[in-house]
Order: sequence, then structure tokens, then C-alpha cells
Amino acid sequence: MTKAVRYERDGDVALIVIANPPVNALGHAVREGLWQAMDRFAQDDARIAVILGQGKLFLGGADISEFGTPPREPHLPDVCTHIERSAKPVVAAIHGPALGGGCEVALGAHYRLAMEGARLGFPEVLLGLIPGAGGSQRMPRLTGVGPALDMMPAGGSVSASEALKIGLVDRVATGDVREAGLAYARDLLDAAAEPRRTGALSRPTHDAEAFDAARALWTKKSRGEVAPLAAIDAVEVATRTDFDAGIKEERRIFLDLMQTPQRAGMIHAFFNDRKVSKLPELNGVSPREIAHVGVIGGGTMGAGIATACLLAGLPVTLVERDEAAAKKARTTITGNLDAAVKRGKLKDRDGTLAHLNTVTDYAALGDADLAIEAVFEDMGVKKDVFARLDTVLKPGAILATNTSYLDVNEIATSTSRPGDVIGLHFFSPAHVMKLLEVVVAGQTAADVTATAFALAKRLKKTAVKAGVCDGFIGNRILATYRGAADRMILDGASPWEIDAAIKAFGLPMGPFEMGDLAGLDIGFMTRQRKAATRDPRDVVPTWADAMYHEGWLGQKTGRGYYTYEGRKGTPNEAILPFIEEARGDRPQRSFTPEEIQRRYLAAMVNEAAKVVGEGIAARPLDVDVTLLYGYGFPRWRGGPMLWADHEGLPALLADIKAWAETDPYFWEPSALLEQLVAEGRSFADLNKENVQ
Repeated sequence: MTKAVRYERDGDVALIVIANPPVNALGHAVREGLWQAMDRFAQDDARIAVILGQGKLFLGGADISEFGTPPREPHLPDVCTHIERSAKPVVAAIHGPALGGGCEVALGAHYRLAMEGARLGFPEVLLGLIPGAGGSQRMPRLTGVGPALDMMPAGGSVSASEALKIGLVDRVATGDVREAGLAYARDLLDAAAEPRRTGALSRPTHDAEAFDAARALWTKKSRGEVAPLAAIDAVEVATRTDFDAGIKEERRIFLDLMQTPQRAGMIHAFFNDRKVSKLPELNGVSPREIAHVGVIGGGTMGAGIATACLLAGLPVTLVERDEAAAKKARTTITGNLDAAVKRGKLKDRDGTLAHLNTVTDYAALGDADLAIEAVFEDMGVKKDVFARLDTVLKPGAILATNTSYLDVNEIATSTSRPGDVIGLHFFSPAHVMKLLEVVVAGQTAADVTATAFALAKRLKKTAVKAGVCDGFIGNRILATYRGAADRMILDGASPWEIDAAIKAFGLPMGPFEMGDLAGLDIGFMTRQRKAATRDPRDVVPTWADAMYHEGWLGQKTGRGYYTYEGRKGTPNEAILPFIEEARGDRPQRSFTPEEIQRRYLAAMVNEAAKVVGEGIAARPLDVDVTLLYGYGFPRWRGGPMLWADHEGLPALLADIKAWAETDPYFWEPSALLEQLVAEGRSFADLNKENVQ
């Protein structure tokens, strides 16, 4: 018996206890220990066995330390079958999360007890896979195909009570999992219960309409991701074959997905989520305590930031210019909290709202530990706000700006404590979007940066450290790949062709749809802000300026690049004369979707390499995380830097140099990209060199 699994006895009951902290991951020692424990159970005189976890949960999923290493026997599908074939009854007593392989072990048992607070589910598609140890074959036999089609393509999970309702578990209990497991086992013994093998249950009924609907939904939602549709295929196998054949087909699909680039992209993203907050300069640095947050500005962004803090249990004081604006901000936040209740993210709306104070006087921020401004994107306005904050905030309080582009160092000059100043760039809607760019200014104290990362964790956001430049990481790169789209328009592509090609690549929106959603006035004001320092070789989308002057600002005015009825848009061909005027006598050509994607992504990667080379982003993985969480880059591709590595940096650089022959200003190759190609290295190599 391995140390990761203990075999104990309590009268007629054998207790098989998984003890592999911190999350009881299903590594080799646990799999081997479960196998040996079942062998021992078969040989002794215990009449029933209970499998349970020690610590906070039943069984975690795969052991991430084994990712990328050759698999070792016993494999998990065989362990689940070994449990299921027991001649004596086996109970799985589940507390905490039982996800992925943990859920599959539970399905291999004959009976399932879930403690209140437990969750069962299959997150495998989030790693580009499907359940690979019988989950897609056993669950439909217990629940029917409907719940399986709801859960598996989404990588979702259900609560203990939901699991009982759909038939995934047999009993829900409260209290101590060991005592509840023993009680259930003895009830089963009293009832003379026999082994009830899930694999021996009747084949689930095939529901053609349900499968058609699931495929239609996930073809639309997955945007090229293959695992959700493969999960649907695997569930359908359970309705068409016997159990053993279904297990073999599930395993074939699973192993095929293991070899796909999508799975590699999802694994890359998975590990980057864990690496992005590991910064050497923060080792041993303790964050400051945050118990009260101030927010200045109650518009869409300020209200979203306040909502995010309230949902994290932080009291918020929000400052607006007058009573009417403060009342409107409270209404917006109330609506946000109502939506959170509907999504199941919040139970006590009124209790949460009680922690919000909307005021018009900055003096109310005297006790705040952190103040975040979310006012108009104008340097003068922001510096005025910071000067006022400097006079009212207590010593040690942090002053944060939510600016999307502006120089945080200059903002800090309006205070007497630049070490307390930092950028916290939230993405809209701030209470929903996961990305938080932490913009570290020249004099920002290390414990202020550590506090920003601790706050992000409390808000359940992914924080990325960024340096100071126009647009930081994300918006700087966005401006460049949007510039590539504008140049393709001048060369002959239409906005709608570009949007269609970019969505076909896997992004949720094309650049012109995104512009309509954000508001075309934002782009116009950005161009006006940069006009005085713009390089004369740069391209200005004059057609977009003409649209602004026509009052066509996108969705909020019903017309932009698209004409809208509600949120559904159709191409607004009235903009074509503006585009033709901008093209002048420039030579025209057609673009294939693949050519559009190549130029768009090449511009993204080239600018990202400049961002890394300048130290604005510490590592390529920081860029990947930023684009995944803030800009909708498809997770199954891992991020633009991983995409570039897969495409091959030499070929990408060759294309950039070829385009630079006609547009040397825009397509100037990144020095870092040229260096990596010359040295035969990749962005992945840079990530490895900077692993902490």
C-alpha cells in the first residue's frame, strides 16, 4: 500500500482513505494505492468499502506534476474498472470538489454519497480533452444524456443537491464525511445491498434532437475548439454501443485529443495562469491590508469596479460629482448585483449593498486603504483627482488609477507620495472580466505591487504586471493589430471581410465589431490625443473620423461599421464612399481569410515582441495571458506568442520583412524577434529562462 492511500477497518466496513495533500491529486501513488486497496478489500472479510478523501476534498483531478511525462500503470480507466468490478459493494463518500478523474473514480463505485458543499463535474474540455476514464459512458447511464450534454461540453459541474436530483449521487449528507460514509455503508448492509455496477446499467436512450441541439450550440460557442464537440460525440457513443466498446471509443477520442495543438494550447494557458503572478521582486514582500476601498467615478467602469469589490466582501465608498450622479451609480451597482444573484454568484443582494456608500465629498475616503479613480480619460482630470486624494487619504493608503493609456508616472507627480501610486487597469465590465493589468510606475513601492496582486486574487481576477507606456501591454498591442486591419482596408479588404476572418480564427469579435461595441468616439478621441506626436508615416483611418462626424458611433447610436436592430448588426455600406476616398489611387487587391489572419496576427506578435523586449511585459507568457483574458484570444490557441512559436518565427519574420518593403514604418521588425530567429530560439525559451 502506498503512503498516499490508507486502508482501515471499522467493523464490517473497510475505509480506503486518499491522503495525498494538498488536493489529493490522482498521481501514480494514488492510482497504485487505490488498486492495492481494492485488492486487499477483495481478500479480507470486510463486507463493504468506503472510499473517501482526507483533508478538504475527495479526489482532485490529474496530478499536474505528471503533465508531459510518460504515463505509468495503473492507468486511471483501469483503476475505475477495478473498483467497479469488486464483488462486494463500494461507496464513494464525496466532500468538496470531485472533478475530472475524481468524479470518474466516484462513478466507478457502486454507490455515491455527497456531502453538502460537494461539487461533481468534468472540466476536461478546459484542457482540450474529454473525460478519459469512463465518465462519458457512466454518467449518461446514471442521468440520461441531457445532464451529460449540459455538463461535459461546457467543462461544468453541479452541486451535491443538483447531483442528487439528476441521479449522479444517491444520498446527500451533512456533518463529517467519515461518519456519514460509515452510516451510509451500514444502511446499505442492513438493506443487503449488492454491488450496482454503473457499466452494467441499461444503455441510455438516444435523443437525436438533444444531440443536434448540443452540436448546434457548441459549434457556435466553441469557435473552432474541438473538445466540446468531441465530448458530445463521446456521450453519443454511450447510446449506440455496449459499455466495453464505449469505453474503448472514449479512450480513442481522448488519446487523439492528447496529440492536438489545441490541447497543447490549453495546457500552455493552464500553466501560465499559475506562473503569471510569480514575480521575483515580490518574494518575501507582504501586501498591505485592504479593508475599505474608495472608488472615484460612478460611470460604467467605476460602478463595475465597485461591484467587483462588493462581491469580494469589501466595503466601498464611491465618490461622484453630485447627488444625481451618485444616485445613478448606486442604481447601476444595484443592477449589477441583481444580475449576480441571477447568475448564482451572490445570495444576499441587500446585505452586500449595505456595504456601499455613495457620496459627493472626498473627505468620506479618509479611512480608505485603497482609492481607485475611474474618471474621464484625460490627464488634467486625473491629476486633479489624485491631488485631491493626496490631501484626504491616510498615510499608507494606496492611490490607483484605472487609466487605459495615460502615463502613470505623470499622474503620480500630482501627489506627495508617488511610492503609493499604481495603475489598476480593469477591463469592462469590471465585475465580469478576469484580467487586471497592474501598471507599476517608476517609484511604486514593492508592497504596493504585492497588494495589487493580492487584491486581484481576492477579486478572483488574473493579474498581469505591466510597465508604463501608452496603452501598457494590451491596448498598445491592440492599437497595432487594429492598425494592420486599417491598412488592409486601404489595400482593398472590407471591414466585414476582416471581421469574418478574425472570427473564423477563433476570436469572439472582429476589430470593427469591437469598435462598434466600445463606441467609435473612443477611437476618435484617442487619435485626437495622439495627433500632435503622430509620426507622419502613420496611417490615419480618415473614414472612421468621417463616421464620427456623421454621428455614427456604433451600437449606442444604432449605426457604425454595422447598422443595428438591437445588438444584431448588418454591414453599413454607407461607409464605403468614405473608405474609397481614403484609398485614393492606392493599388487595390483582394485578401483571402488566411492572408487577413496572417497579417493581423503578425502585427500582434511583432508589437508584443517589442513590448517584451522593452520590458513592458516581463515575459512572453504575460502577453499571452493578457490577450487571452482581456481581448478574447482563443484559449485553445494558448496565446499569440505560442501561436507564433507554432507557426515558426523564421517564417513569420520573413513575412514581416516582406511587408516592410512597402510599409517600413508599420512593419519594422522587432529587435527581439530578429534576435530569437538569429539564435534559433523561441518565445517558449524566454518563458523557461524566466520561470520562478
